[in-house]
Amino acid sequence: MKKEKLTSAVGSPYYEHQDSQTVGPRGPVLLQDFILQENLAHFVRERIPERIVHAKGSGAYGTFTVTHDITQYTRAKLFSKPGNQCRMFARFSTVGGERGSADTARDPRGFALKFYTEDGNWDLVGNNTPVFFIKDAKKFPDFIHTQKRVPKTNLKSHTMMWDFWSLNPESLHQVLILMSDRGTPYGYRHMHGYGSHTYSMINARNERTWVKFHFRTQQGIKNFTDEEAGKMAGENPDFAQEDLVKSIENGNFPKWTLFIQVMTEEQAKEFRWNPFDITKVWPQGEYPLIEVGEMELNEIPQNYFAHVEQSVFSPSHFVDGISFSPDKMLQGRLFSYPDAHRYRVGVNAHQLEVNRCPFAVHNYQRDGFMADSSTYGDQPNYHPNSFDNITPDASYKSFEYDLENMHIACYDRNQNDNDHYTQPGILYAKAMDNEARAHLIHNIVNHMNKIDGPKRDEIINRQLCHFFRANIELGLKVASGLQINIDSEMMNHSKI
Repeated sequence: MKKEKLTSAVGSPYYEHQDSQTVGPRGPVLLQDFILQENLAHFVRERIPERIVHAKGSGAYGTFTVTHDITQYTRAKLFSKPGNQCRMFARFSTVGGERGSADTARDPRGFALKFYTEDGNWDLVGNNTPVFFIKDAKKFPDFIHTQKRVPKTNLKSHTMMWDFWSLNPESLHQVLILMSDRGTPYGYRHMHGYGSHTYSMINARNERTWVKFHFRTQQGIKNFTDEEAGKMAGENPDFAQEDLVKSIENGNFPKWTLFIQVMTEEQAKEFRWNPFDITKVWPQGEYPLIEVGEMELNEIPQNYFAHVEQSVFSPSHFVDGISFSPDKMLQGRLFSYPDAHRYRVGVNAHQLEVNRCPFAVHNYQRDGFMADSSTYGDQPNYHPNSFDNITPDASYKSFEYDLENMHIACYDRNQNDNDHYTQPGILYAKAMDNEARAHLIHNIVNHMNKIDGPKRDEIINRQLCHFFRANIELGLKVASGLQINIDSEMMNHSKI
């Protein structure tokens, strides 16, 4: 093998890599040792700011293949015919923990996907659950603060988690999923993924359909019990990362099947819940799953930091034929995600390999930290101009919709939007079997028993009322596990 010269960051060869320049063999180090300066300066900057959420994660490259025709719903080129294929990148993560936290923590799992399509990069940034804790992005900073650490003690607090959840009954649906065994999945390969939000698709006739995305694991659902997850956190806190890497390196490529649910605009107007409410699902009996394609992960990045840590995803990264909805959480994320990337990675994060569109990119963004001019050179940085041939393509004109008759206000939620109990009740009574219900009760009791402080009884009683409103059996069993006597006042307060 041909020997390569050791060089500085700018390519200058040098020899003394192990020893600093000093005054004599034992003298002080000289400031002129620029190699020492370069190596130390780079070393202390090798970590970028940690993600506020989804800090601990794993990633892999793969392929997405279209298997079924959905051109009646979307004009997106990726879905123009069965057999189309594109390269993609996936990042899985926990939500509340730091980079050094355990992979098996009870937490939702991020399920972020980047599709490198001929019409640009399309990001689908979801979770392993079809719903979320809150429905309005205005609440998001407050919610995440409850999942982080107490400012005084720097410790996680079950008290502030349940305090927030008990004061926000819209979280009940997601709380029940989190407290079930689905809150501790067996790595990343054995869980479903969801776009969670309602999105829209636009077809060639410029007709809009509302859509939800479902990625169903072909490996089968597999979860840890609460005790198994806790044990694994001590034995191997990087279990999910190791499981994903070993699986792919052994040629056992994990796969998911993409399905969509579709709802017409007329159906959305008549739906008994707000179809854009992320705390609720669309019943699959009414809006069945439609198969679309297959995702396969088959390549571990050569460098974790360069690819996984520096990857950025945003629900605002759409391609023609796929767009947003009035979902309030989605609307807030359209801004906050790219804003976080500009802060964490830099204004030119999109030029990094993992984030770069592999097809032609023509725009007038220039300069900023870490700018790479290789794609635009000395071309003009303004439009219109007399020197280049970049022209807007009218076929990509945005979908038009009427806002003239809408009133702008911070609306109070209507009665249907305040139904926080029907779907969690269905989840408990019909979607779970006896074993799943037993594990759910066990996990809730263990978790709530860690609530402490002078507000303990108030928080527990308030949360019990939510459980009772969803399902009487659920409330009674949690109360029994917490050794709380249920009196008539609580029953009346729960309106059952």
